[in-house]
Amino acid sequence: VQLQASGGGLVQAGGSLRLSCAASGLTFSNYGVGWFRQAPGKEREFVAAISARGVSTYHDDSVKGRFTISRDNVKSTVYLQMSSLKPEDTAVYFCAAEYWILTDQSVPDYWGQGTLVTVSS
Repeated sequence: VQLQASGGGLVQAGGSLRLSCAASGLTFSNYGVGWFRQAPGKEREFVAAISARGVSTYHDDSVKGRFTISRDNVKSTVYLQMSSLKPEDTAVYFCAAEYWILTDQSVPDYWGQGTLVTVSS
C-alpha cells in the first residue's frame, strides 16, 4: 500500500494550496482517509477526514471554514483544499487511511510520507 502526498510548498499568509494524496494497493473506496499535520516541535494533530464513500466529512475546529477535504474514488485520491492560510498552519501534512472510517482518535492503518506546507507572514 502506498499513499503519495503532494502539493505542499511556500505560500504567503492568506493564500491557498491544494494537497493531494494518491493511494495504491488498497480498495480505496473501503477506506476512510484524512489528513494530519505536525508542526516543528509539536505532536502530530488531526486536520480533517472523509468517510469511505465520501458521505461524511470532519474538520478540526482550527481549520473549519478554511480547509475542505474531498475525495475522488475513481482516481483513488483525497484532497485538502486550504484557503486563508495562516503562519500557524505551517507543518508537514500527512495523509492517512483506515478501514471504513478515520477519526481524530484513529490509529490509521496506513500513512503517507508527508508534504511540507510553509506559510509566511
